Amino acid sequence: MIKVYPLEKIRNIGIIAHIDAGKTTLTERILYYTHRIHRLGEVHEGGATMDWMEQEQERGITITAAATTCFWSDHQINIIDTPGHIDFTAEVQRSLRVLDGGIVVFDGVAGVEPQSETVWRQADRFGVPCICFVNKMDRVGADFFRTLEMMVDRLKANPLPIQLPIGTENNYRGIVDLLTMKGIHYLDRLGWESEEIEIPEDMKELAEYWRESLIEKLAETDDDLMMQYLEDEEITAEMLYPIIRKATIDNKIVPVFCGAALKNRGVQYLLNGIIQYLPSPTDIPPKVAMHVKTEEKVVVNSDEKEPFTGLVFKIVTDPFVGRLAYVRVYSGNLNTGTRVYNASRRCKERVGRLVLMHANQRKEIDSIKAGNIAAVIGLRHTFTGETICDPARTIILETIKFPEPVIEVAIEPKTKADQDKLDLALQRLAEEDPTFQIRIEENTGQTLIAGMGELHLEVLVDRMKREFRVHANVGRPQVSYRETITKAAKAHGRFIRQSGGRGQYGHVLLEIEPLEKGKGFEFEVKVVGGHVPKEYFKAIKAGVIEGLGSGIVAGYPLVDLKATLVDGSYHEVDSSEVAFRIAGSLALKEAIKDAAPILLEPMMKVEIIAPETHVGDVIGSIATKRGKIEGIEVQSGGIQSIKVFVPLLEMFEYATRLRSLTQGRGSFTMEFDHYTQIPNARLKKILGH
Repeated sequence: MIKVYPLEKIRNIGIIAHIDAGKTTLTERILYYTHRIHRLGEVHEGGATMDWMEQEQERGITITAAATTCFWSDHQINIIDTPGHIDFTAEVQRSLRVLDGGIVVFDGVAGVEPQSETVWRQADRFGVPCICFVNKMDRVGADFFRTLEMMVDRLKANPLPIQLPIGTENNYRGIVDLLTMKGIHYLDRLGWESEEIEIPEDMKELAEYWRESLIEKLAETDDDLMMQYLEDEEITAEMLYPIIRKATIDNKIVPVFCGAALKNRGVQYLLNGIIQYLPSPTDIPPKVAMHVKTEEKVVVNSDEKEPFTGLVFKIVTDPFVGRLAYVRVYSGNLNTGTRVYNASRRCKERVGRLVLMHANQRKEIDSIKAGNIAAVIGLRHTFTGETICDPARTIILETIKFPEPVIEVAIEPKTKADQDKLDLALQRLAEEDPTFQIRIEENTGQTLIAGMGELHLEVLVDRMKREFRVHANVGRPQVSYRETITKAAKAHGRFIRQSGGRGQYGHVLLEIEPLEKGKGFEFEVKVVGGHVPKEYFKAIKAGVIEGLGSGIVAGYPLVDLKATLVDGSYHEVDSSEVAFRIAGSLALKEAIKDAAPILLEPMMKVEIIAPETHVGDVIGSIATKRGKIEGIEVQSGGIQSIKVFVPLLEMFEYATRLRSLTQGRGSFTMEFDHYTQIPNARLKKILGH
């Protein structure tokens, strides 16, 4: 029997960071100290509980977000451990969408890294309050104060150190608690036993300075504390806890902890911080949904007495139980065997079974209450980002937006027997991963799969072979280009067929115009006088969206345009949704011809880390790759960070080139930033002119 905790004693948190900052190691320690596991598994040995996929164990990285539940200090903590690699950024995005708080882990040596910035921006976008853990304080080059500076410079954050490290690198031996002004010294290797000590003499002045700074920052957020501070009254730790909590939940400050997860240092104090400072479901603002029929706004409170509302944020194909849908329950209760309404698809679904997840292990439960996360078995038509709710209150929550894939490869089955298995495997993987897309090349009939990077596609192809037993030939990675228009245009689309009996008639007049970068697609209706009946508007929009899948420059998908239906005509007998859908697609194709279409290529934001002595060679190599240098930052130990924008096409096999330029000492990370017009010389090569 699982104990049911009140809402105020539940924490839904995600652990997010740059790759190799130590997220999974930290999660493993959290599970160990909360008695969820009884033996520590290490990432480098392939034994971490949360990295359960074969591909994760082999590569030593997290690929898929894994959920678990643990208990600490009479509170329930639901944790999602997310990937750090940019290719799997969708896993972070969908996790943050449903979480109430986050732990951002920083590598104490590297500080704020590129993917740290990305996940920070994602947490910001969803308004998720965070606490930070500066990890690896025992490593050579670790610098707690430099990481604080980088948080201010790179993240524009307001860090509030709660602790200071006692010693660094090989001399790291404990922490100073700035609230109680006591030192904490560890007595055993596994970190179970510690003792309070006086702050070391050589740190007293530093600790006094940072405590004063802490109180000053907090006084800016609380009038009562400001008065006590100005009147020089004694300020105790008990007085500060609720003020820190409120300021954290309001996103005014970010509490910062430190430790060394691999050496079992600082984790229990971080667990206390989760309970003390991160929000419960009742602390976050209610969600605003839209009523399916009336389109009115509906406030969804974290209350089990309200009708059920939940958001499906992840789909997983489990080899033993089939399709699992991870759901965050925002209001009401979800019970086994009940019927729910999928407001996104306007259909009813039946809840077969409910399970609590612990990585890839499942524990069956009868009911899940508001504020919790569980997985549902039996939802056949529900996908990522869709709302399920009580049929008596049909409302829809804001969906989850994902980045567009930037790289693609051609794939074909090795044998005829593999063809059907390949189609099924691609369909299943696309259901799980919203950033994995499949398209058929019109001219060649080839199947192309697109993803966020080479590693992303490599892992998906590997999963096809292992999980679905599909053997396929895979082509070389190609850039996933896009097309757009540069001026407004107007065109008619007519679809008329007369061949005995009822015919087909659809006629639309469409105006198209370019949108700002990154705006995607918009559709507007300005038809007057009933020239096109209202019931055909959806079909026309569907036809236009269909037409966006293939542009006229080189057959790539179209982005950043607005289509407006301005006129048309219909036939009382022959008109149909099919005819108007085709007419909408034809009108778009015609209009694009007069809208000066162009081809776009993905530009990547790249950060190259290289020794100072090799920086000149690296900059020279970037210049030959159409790169644009944004800035150079000096780091400790004679290392420099070079920030550049480079077209994705030029970055293939760059890792080998960089190793050769820097005698194996250089490394780089990159993430998609924006699409930009391709130069004419490059365009001619792509088009084969």
